[in-house]
Amino acid sequence: MPYLLRNLFISIFLILPAGFSFADESVEQKAILVTGASTGIGRNLAETLAAEGHFVYAGARKQADLDELNAIENIQAIRLDVTVQKEIDAAVETIRNEGRGLYGLVNNAGVSVSGPLIEVEEDDMQFQMDVNLFGPYRVTKAFAPLIIESRGRITTIGSISGILAGTLYGPYSMSKHAIEAFADSLAAEMRKFDVQVSVVEPGNYNSRIVNSKLLRMKQRGHTSEGSLFKEEIDQLLARPADRSVYKEPDEVSAAVMHAFFDDNPKRRYMVVPNQREAEITIRQVIRELVQLNEGQVYTYDREALIAMLDEALAVSTH
Repeated sequence: MPYLLRNLFISIFLILPAGFSFADESVEQKAILVTGASTGIGRNLAETLAAEGHFVYAGARKQADLDELNAIENIQAIRLDVTVQKEIDAAVETIRNEGRGLYGLVNNAGVSVSGPLIEVEEDDMQFQMDVNLFGPYRVTKAFAPLIIESRGRITTIGSISGILAGTLYGPYSMSKHAIEAFADSLAAEMRKFDVQVSVVEPGNYNSRIVNSKLLRMKQRGHTSEGSLFKEEIDQLLARPADRSVYKEPDEVSAAVMHAFFDDNPKRRYMVVPNQREAEITIRQVIRELVQLNEGQVYTYDREALIAMLDEALAVSTH
């Protein structure tokens, strides 16, 4: 999408939160690391940040992707596999030696594994958690000193799948649910250093995560043969991998821009392409609240719950 249209999305998104104020345009160029920047959300975000005049260290694994990223103004590609500590350490050294410091970190690199929890192979589960959970943990731990030095910002890309869960999506939902706790704990710990932490929870946008998942399943010979979930797996494998029918993730990039440059960033940004995904997600949170409250010794009645909701809404608008 042309930069002009992408910037329009950013402008529309940023008008919405109360009290919004973008950083002064005369502010010095910020250095930001984006992991998983070769495609999808990461690529969109890297290009958006670069187009806004910031300097982006774009993490990728394949040489072809590194070459493409290096050809973009204000982007320096960094070879970075978030599961390989040596590459993370080398990236830290490279960025520190560049002398720009590091204002922002976006933990974006992610993969998706699907399968019934009672059948999924352990190494598939380990792969899921190694990238989606331990990846952000490793990268954040390694770059925290630079972020603390700059009193910068850290944003991790979660998913509405960290709130929703369903048949065959357990491994992915588990990894993204864990990111919710990761972001909350990290925010509490980084507060003393004046470092803001946010989590962005996208819905369904155009990316290559499904293509990669289905390709890995085929390469590993995963089929429905002998499964107790044969019908469900067959339906999954029959779905088209092409997600180009979905919206480009410009709104997701806009959320990260707000998290990085607004004076009052939000802890959570749910960013979905349609009303249906928003309603499904919010209804699930409400169901969980009701389940949590129901039948326990100190149950709150409807009136008390509404009062709590009103209090939370009042705080969120200030």
